[in-house]
Amino acid sequence: ALETLKMFEKKDSRVKSAAATNLSFLYYLENELAQATNYADLAVNSDRYNPAALTNKGNTVFANGDYEKAAEFYKEALRNDSSCTEALYNLGLTYKKLNRIDEALDCFLKLHAILRNSAQVLYQIASIYEIMEDPNQAIEWLLQLISVVPTDPHVLSKLGKLYDNEGDKSQAFHYYYESYRYFPSNIEVIEWLGAYYID
Repeated sequence: ALETLKMFEKKDSRVKSAAATNLSFLYYLENELAQATNYADLAVNSDRYNPAALTNKGNTVFANGDYEKAAEFYKEALRNDSSCTEALYNLGLTYKKLNRIDEALDCFLKLHAILRNSAQVLYQIASIYEIMEDPNQAIEWLLQLISVVPTDPHVLSKLGKLYDNEGDKSQAFHYYYESYRYFPSNIEVIEWLGAYYID
């Protein structure tokens, strides 16, 4: 894939930008941040209005820990294409990292309106409500999430934990037991079930 894309580097700016965008993303996936950054810069310089190029540039900056600057690239990508879901998702993650929880929630709720059944988006919304110490909302969003991914043991155990914290032992048992059925090696879940049976 890298060799094929490198053949397009010599073409006109639009083709070059597309090739550099894809090369940047491939290097990013391989955790070669220096190369990913080089190609992200090339893609942005070739076409400043390419939302995918701006998103990749934001990703490389994010990976280097400069969250404020990453947010700027994601916002610029969204100004060029308001339907760029990758930029919106990453902007939400960036705000979460910066502890700007209300803005993060806003991003993920907008995304939910576009991608109704995205497991990642539903999980992020539930996670934010948990951070905001609103367990009822967190449970509601996790219940939506298990309608999309009913066999995810992590989500099931998280539901068990939230119900347990709320004092609802029977619901907690139900979700912990379901989690155990799909992934019987989680020590935390086994411990909780053991303690429940002792009680």
